[in-house]
Amino acid sequence: MTDSRFKDHLGRPIIAVTGMGVITSLGQGLSDNWSKLTSGKSGIHYIKRFDTEGMSTRIGGTVDFIAVPANNAVERSYALARETTIEALAQAGINGDFNGPLFLAAPPVEPEWHDRFALAERAPASTQPGDAYDRFLAAMREKPDPVFLEAVQFGSISERLSDKFGTRGLPVTLSTACASGATAIQLGVEAIRQGRTERALTVATDGSISPEAVIRFSLLSALSTQNDPPEKASKPFSKERDGFVIAEGAATLVLESLESAVARGAKVLGIIKGCGEKADHFHRTRSSPDGGPAIATIKAALADAGLSEQAIGYINAHGTSTPENDKMEYGAMLSVFGDRLKDAIPCSSNKSMIGHTLTAAGAVEAVFSIQTMLTGTLPPTINYTNPDPSIVLDVVPNTKREGSVSAVLSNSFGFGGQNASLVMTREPV
Repeated sequence: MTDSRFKDHLGRPIIAVTGMGVITSLGQGLSDNWSKLTSGKSGIHYIKRFDTEGMSTRIGGTVDFIAVPANNAVERSYALARETTIEALAQAGINGDFNGPLFLAAPPVEPEWHDRFALAERAPASTQPGDAYDRFLAAMREKPDPVFLEAVQFGSISERLSDKFGTRGLPVTLSTACASGATAIQLGVEAIRQGRTERALTVATDGSISPEAVIRFSLLSALSTQNDPPEKASKPFSKERDGFVIAEGAATLVLESLESAVARGAKVLGIIKGCGEKADHFHRTRSSPDGGPAIATIKAALADAGLSEQAIGYINAHGTSTPENDKMEYGAMLSVFGDRLKDAIPCSSNKSMIGHTLTAAGAVEAVFSIQTMLTGTLPPTINYTNPDPSIVLDVVPNTKREGSVSAVLSNSFGFGGQNASLVMTREPV
């Protein structure tokens, strides 16, 4: 009979985190990132990967220090995911084949403009000029290009990770917008809870900053245009916030049943205690102004964790620095936590320093949430010099704070109505 110490309040396996890896615009590796994050450093800079002249947004959190064989979103995303997985497995003490499922959050990818133009030029003259899709197919049939195909296939990142690290079964690739990283973690949690595996590899990556990506988000009026200086642009919960700063990054978490982790003598870094998700059908990009779906998501995560609102000691906010999202998230948190939100629950946004890593954000911020509990250090929200009077929060303004935290809520609210929240604890309470 399984020891009850390894079961949660619903009789399910308790999920331990035994390895973590992270890359953001601040640097490579957990140690470097955490040191800079808690020092209030910003990784936001002028974009140099491509010409931004004439663009309303010229800044971002690009990761330019990882070598990739081509200027391609899939190659960049794979390289980031590979490096964070190497770090996480090393910390977990897992060598050889991982022998568990892989759940990957990856950006939706398309050929970049220069690739599309090159492909169109290869199309046979007999193809109709106006039918771009047929021209692409004809070009590929006439002269197959395996390298190009690999570089634009959505599932190729997970397949390459699976081959490299020896995961088991068909790798799962998902994209739930800004909630993707948290969703990948939730899938890993559910696989272990259901007894399908004792361990799961959860990875989230996004290396998709390109001219097209910047222009598309700009057309939605989602990006900050406060380009000068770049490091001051992301200012969550501030009065003059005007949009998020697009960024890149990746994070990997090794999840195991607590029983399995203890049996092999692994160090337990934290516990994924609860997961919540709810859809928001209000608009394709905007969140419901009343915060109803976000409220339901937070409450679902707490219920899944078997914890009350009183247990949460710190919130890692979604905190994008957009006018609407910050206001909505504040209202949702206020509805759940009441006056404690103003006086007793610090709530900071990592995006003030690393920008919005999009598909990777939920996992990157889960890593930082666990690190907050491990170190007893609360990362700040920088650029908080002009508070929004309608948002009364302890955002840990501008400077880190020391304080013991035993339970954290991390929010991820994405485009398309994708909402996910994670509750993490230091111990298997």
